[in-house]
Amino acid sequence: MPGTSLDEKIEDRSSKESKVESQIAESLHQEDGSPERAILDKHGLPLIPQPSSDPSDPLNFPQWLKIAILLQVSFIAGLGPLNQAVVNPAYVPLAAHFHKTTVEASYQTTIAIAFAGVGSFLWVPLANTYGRRPILLFTTLLAAASSLASGKAQTWSQLIGTRVLNGIGTSSFFTIGAGMVADCFFLHERGRAMGVFTVFLTNSAHVAPIPGGFLAQYVNYRWCYYLPAILDLTMFFVMLLCLPETLYVRDSTPVETDKPILRRMNLWGLRPEGKRLRLADFLRPFQMVVYPSVIFAALYYSVTFATSSILPAVTSATLFRRVDHFTTSQTGLALGFGTLIGSTLGELLGGIVIDRSMRLSRKGKAGEVVPEVRLQGIWVGMIIQPIGLLIWGFCWQYETHWIGPTMGFTVMCFAIQIISTVLYSYCADCYKPQMPEIAQVFNFGRQTVGMTVGFWAIPLGTKIGYHYMSITLSLIGLATFLPILFLMYRGKDIRERMGQPNFNRGL
Repeated sequence: MPGTSLDEKIEDRSSKESKVESQIAESLHQEDGSPERAILDKHGLPLIPQPSSDPSDPLNFPQWLKIAILLQVSFIAGLGPLNQAVVNPAYVPLAAHFHKTTVEASYQTTIAIAFAGVGSFLWVPLANTYGRRPILLFTTLLAAASSLASGKAQTWSQLIGTRVLNGIGTSSFFTIGAGMVADCFFLHERGRAMGVFTVFLTNSAHVAPIPGGFLAQYVNYRWCYYLPAILDLTMFFVMLLCLPETLYVRDSTPVETDKPILRRMNLWGLRPEGKRLRLADFLRPFQMVVYPSVIFAALYYSVTFATSSILPAVTSATLFRRVDHFTTSQTGLALGFGTLIGSTLGELLGGIVIDRSMRLSRKGKAGEVVPEVRLQGIWVGMIIQPIGLLIWGFCWQYETHWIGPTMGFTVMCFAIQIISTVLYSYCADCYKPQMPEIAQVFNFGRQTVGMTVGFWAIPLGTKIGYHYMSITLSLIGLATFLPILFLMYRGKDIRERMGQPNFNRGL
């Protein structure tokens, strides 16, 4: 109907679709209403969602291009924590330069973490309106410039200001990237793809201390800021040349072109017809918070990520120096290799297992899609995460050999990789069109809880003992798991009763 906006058309169409049609897509039916043969995956199950006939639909991209997109957005997501964490082993020389304590020196990291949680509330609505590609490129430039400025900072206030800008710039890496992964991959591929994304997101903060420690000890702590700036700028040029736009409205009219993928490399002209930026778009993440499948998953993820990944990162420079008299390079190696091994092993188990579980479930239930099946893959991570945290806390309290706390955060990182992959994949299955907003909720929770832990971890451990602190944090983690257990058994009923969100339905 002339004059009808794109959003109104999408909502009207969505309200008329049945439950199955909304999952599989309109292309399963011919114009005359007779059923058309569904496109199947290699296991003989219908692809979900069904791709359109438009060659510029990201679901129709060649597999090599999908993998290239996945690797690019995964690497840029990894650069977010890396921007914040390279300097972690260098708190001692950083503190000496600015005449601060090592605990105060850690605040420039927690400030960046905090604003990385806030900034995404600006970028995601812009990306959903004007395209994921131009916003990601702009924020990558902002991250590079602010990281370079951090290295040039001459006063503490200048450093804090540039770290705020760096947090705002890198905040898009976590959220827009997750949306691009969901844009390109089918249901049966999504677990493994999200696993690759989360392993970069989780591991980068663990890899960062390795070069950071050597740079701080043998060059200058300022290179802990210059290195991320160089990597950010490198990825800007890679994405400028190799990352196509993946924002696609399924009810849109295909554009006639001989080079659909090349057209999607444009920086403008791909804005969905009729799509306008509205104030309500900035409030969409709050709308997703009311869905139990989102808020319960985000709460458990935020607590376990903060205690398993951020906690070791912000405390190791102080504790390894205090207990083991480590140099910055030794701290970087112990922290980096321990966490890297744990996260990599967790990814090898996580994505493959949950995709296989979903496929077996669909075969056993005539193709029925039940996202809660994904949650069954979380058990290993849930059990060993508090075990690793207790090892870490007790070893620091009783000043064991340095391998003790290293084993503790290795186990924790193994667990958090499984937990992250399961929860990201589960939410993408539940509300795929709203995945960028869900990633915002995850990112805000992770950064807020992580910032809080970074501020009080050392003072609390010193006051009550690291063993009691680890016990307390383990109990908090177990308490936040109880709602996940509830979702395993009642999540489907709750989702059906609440229905689907009324925005982004065409994505």
